[in-house]
Amino acid sequence: MGVPRFYRWLSERYPLINQVVDVHFKPEFDNLYLDMNGIIHGATHGEQLDPSKDFDLAQAMLYAFRYIDMLVKLAQPKKVLFLALDGPAPRAKMNQQRQRRFKSALEAQKTKQELLARKQITEKTVVFDSNAITPGTQFMTCV
Repeated sequence: MGVPRFYRWLSERYPLINQVVDVHFKPEFDNLYLDMNGIIHGATHGEQLDPSKDFDLAQAMLYAFRYIDMLVKLAQPKKVLFLALDGPAPRAKMNQQRQRRFKSALEAQKTKQELLARKQITEKTVVFDSNAITPGTQFMTCV
């Protein structure tokens, strides 16, 4: 969810943080902090996953590991590599998340029914439920 207006505050005070890093311009980094929730979300959603095929946790984790490797090789932090995973949310946010996850589960079920109707998947096809990216779930225990 993030901190409201934090990025704006940060980029106004430190405008050099918004530079494109590539092979021609590569500053030195002492520390690299990665939001693993964003990386896991990217690994379990998107173009690399075919909805007509079974979800493969090993493939998703491989994608996440390759992405982390690429970031570390690009930044080459000198002192710290910090991988951050969210812990349990505060009670007020939990209610909001519960509503969002319920809606997401209904939409996923509807999408699966549409794919079944078009015969793009079978009844046995395993589809990833993004609600699994939640502290305390079996998926997060495996990660």
